[in-house]
Amino acid sequence: MAQPAAEDAVSHTIRGACPHDCPDTCALEVTVGEGRVLKVAGATDHPPTAGVLCTKVAYYPERIHHPQRLLYPLRRVGAKGPGARFERIGWDEALKTIADRFRSIVASHGPEAIVPYSYAGNSGLLGYGSLDRRFFHRLGAAQLDRTICASAGAMGYRATIGASIGFDAENVVDSRLILLWGSNSVVSNLHFWRLAQEARRRGACLIAIDPCRTITADRCDQHIALLPGTDSALALGLMHVLIRDDLLDHEYIARHTLGFAALAERVRAYPPAHVAAICGIDERIVEELAHAYGSTRPTAIRTNYGINRTAGGGMALRTIACLPALTGAWRDPAGGVLLSTSGNYPVNTAALERPDLMPQPTPRVINMSTIGHDLLHARPPIQAIFVYNSNPLAVAPQSGEVVRGFSRSDLFTVVHDLFQTDTADYADILLPATSHMEQLDIHKSYGHLYIQVNQPAIAPLGEALPNTELFRRLASRMGFTEPCFADSDEELCRQAFDWNDPRLAGLSWEKLAHDGHARLNLPQRYAPFADGGFPTPSGKCEFYSQMLADQGLDPLPAFIAPREWRHSPLAEEFPLALLTPPARNFLNTSFANSQRFLEQEKSPAILINPGDAAQRAIAHGDPVRIFNHRGEFAARAVVSDRARAGVVVATSIWWRKLSPDGRNCNEVTSQALTDMGGGATFYDCLVEVAASCQRKAS
Repeated sequence: MAQPAAEDAVSHTIRGACPHDCPDTCALEVTVGEGRVLKVAGATDHPPTAGVLCTKVAYYPERIHHPQRLLYPLRRVGAKGPGARFERIGWDEALKTIADRFRSIVASHGPEAIVPYSYAGNSGLLGYGSLDRRFFHRLGAAQLDRTICASAGAMGYRATIGASIGFDAENVVDSRLILLWGSNSVVSNLHFWRLAQEARRRGACLIAIDPCRTITADRCDQHIALLPGTDSALALGLMHVLIRDDLLDHEYIARHTLGFAALAERVRAYPPAHVAAICGIDERIVEELAHAYGSTRPTAIRTNYGINRTAGGGMALRTIACLPALTGAWRDPAGGVLLSTSGNYPVNTAALERPDLMPQPTPRVINMSTIGHDLLHARPPIQAIFVYNSNPLAVAPQSGEVVRGFSRSDLFTVVHDLFQTDTADYADILLPATSHMEQLDIHKSYGHLYIQVNQPAIAPLGEALPNTELFRRLASRMGFTEPCFADSDEELCRQAFDWNDPRLAGLSWEKLAHDGHARLNLPQRYAPFADGGFPTPSGKCEFYSQMLADQGLDPLPAFIAPREWRHSPLAEEFPLALLTPPARNFLNTSFANSQRFLEQEKSPAILINPGDAAQRAIAHGDPVRIFNHRGEFAARAVVSDRARAGVVVATSIWWRKLSPDGRNCNEVTSQALTDMGGGATFYDCLVEVAASCQRKAS
């Protein structure tokens, strides 16, 4: 009872923005008192947030003031790996050690032997990619291809409509039919789900398309449980019926699309019976869904990036993105498709990252999704890796190889993080990072149309530094004298956007910093392609893509089968398709060391269909092994018809060291890449499941 009174007496509120890899990018009201974060609430004046936060962020003070926060630079004094021991050092010594080692590697192996490894642990424009990119560009280090999440889908989507642009989620309340296609919105897009619920109250029909009966599917009017990796086949089947039964907007097709005749010929090969066999669903479902889609307006498709994590993931998103142009769904503000809104923002990436600092010819590229293989086999060898905003030991595919790569005694590893993660256990130098509540940043979103400023709420804890200040200091240690390395965080915020772009009309850095957030200067009833104007080479929705043809890819939508599925030879030994979607209480590996959320998740679990469980003599709650030719991990069996027959679902991503056997689901996932974009194929994975007392035959 005493805490609220003390809070009222000394506290104040700071405006912030959630930096995590989530489309909602919530606006925050952070209550601070005596140098501590006391409470985090959703901003009520930010329409997408509307005062509501997910449970993870609502308990953010526990993360900020977690007893295991890293507060000082550390140097490893024992062996690499779990249980690694570290001693405290000062920043001067830490930076000198890194700079000296980098100079030595550059002299002996060249700068391309040094690899940065980062992703969206911090999605603010400064924290995600600004002074860090400048530093590694100036150094001449290897470039990192950041492919682990969205690259395949983004490429397929852009090949079709030209940019990462979709309908404005705020308008979906007026939709009459909403397809939640590969989107467990209750877990990973909560604020869209709230809008979809409002649409349903107004009479909309909600249909979930997902191999697993998620909690989102539970709350929809219909659930279509197709087999993993068959989304493009379903989309092609829908197009077959739309064209066969003339459920088309001919005027829109004629004026605003390219390649319709070729598309119509292609989809003749995908009649409902054939598609149903591929997807493992009833033929009637294909017919009925196509007729619902073709005869309802407005119709919205909310898709997400899980779809792009199979061999044909890029083509799958491309194929789905073709649907609205056939029916004219883009004419309506509440219609079309939404994968991402990030293409709406006039980000000045070149100013932030300064690629002009790179030497010529440009350095080699390392794909982050194959980091295990590359640490072991890249030529010339990788000699140093600098990890920030990521935890590759837990998140990268085929983690057995990742562990072996990071275990190399000759690999110099630096990790900058809030916590001693699985990856940090392999660091030579471990550096304390600030949370977003201790630093300035500026944000776009990939789920709405608002730009935001994140103001620091408290001073950095201990000696923690944000990415920007870390790389300023390291650049100075390396003797980099370019003026851009002296840019302050506020100067970086000013450089982050093209403020003269019409989409920012009436907005300045000063106004944004004062107000906290602002909507892009787009119509309230925004319908991006109501009159065409697609940002493709042709200016049209490209059913036929010359860009893909020029890269040796199929220029038309197609079904690309998973590498590992029920028709693969591998299925004889490993007959179950594994999916590894996010746990409700984790976000990638963030929050996965929170005692509160660990207690809610209990332990790593795997959903298995009752029929599949019975065949293996597995009972609900049994400890089981999930394994294939790449590795194995342990989990608790949850026997449930939420998993369709032939599919098992392991929620993720657990820290390895907090898992019962010191491994997680990425022990069995593959480093094979997607059809386009070089993306990870986490959901293209066959396994077997056995009671843990059983042993795999040698």
